[in-house]
Amino acid sequence: MRTASLFTLALLVCAAARGQSRPPADAPHAKLPQDQHGGLTISADAYSDAARAKDKFGKANPLPAGILAVEVFLRNDTSQIVRVKLKTIQLEVQFHDGTHQNVDSLSAREVAAAIAHPAGASSPSLPRIPIRIPDTGKDKKVDQLAEILSPLALDSDIVPPKGAIHGFVFFNMNHEMSLVPRSSLYVPDAMFVPENQPLMFFEVPLAGSAPAS
Repeated sequence: MRTASLFTLALLVCAAARGQSRPPADAPHAKLPQDQHGGLTISADAYSDAARAKDKFGKANPLPAGILAVEVFLRNDTSQIVRVKLKTIQLEVQFHDGTHQNVDSLSAREVAAAIAHPAGASSPSLPRIPIRIPDTGKDKKVDQLAEILSPLALDSDIVPPKGAIHGFVFFNMNHEMSLVPRSSLYVPDAMFVPENQPLMFFEVPLAGSAPAS
């Protein structure tokens, strides 16, 4: 069983490493806000600028729908495999009145649904930022937008030894992009495998990302 598990992990590492290379120290994202410990570095780049987001995503731009795209870079400087639980990644939002809220990430299809079918005016009732987006079921327009967003999304949970991965994580900000500089990317579940040795949580402030327009 252990041999089979190691073989499976080896396949996962190969899949994650395909097309990936270790970025040079002077790579553009090296100057982004980051958190680093245990040999893992996580950097974040929030696409809160309208022109920049449009240039990156085109007709699948999530910003007009009130959704923030955050490009996340994970670099593993150790000789061990690191696994990150993607579903638990959140955005910690600090409101101007001192209250805060943790916002769950959205799938590429949920983002596509929000772009294809923008909601009306939001309700002032708490929570201020909606957590989920309703499933639209079968929808050709949503499918087309999801096809654009899916390849850009962070979809691998394995960071290979001495390697790096990157991709976008999406959060419904309910159009409150002025809160981006007051927010932080929260990554609570990262561990070395196959030992399942957990790493301390990561918290990356977005204040150093491009300003909202």
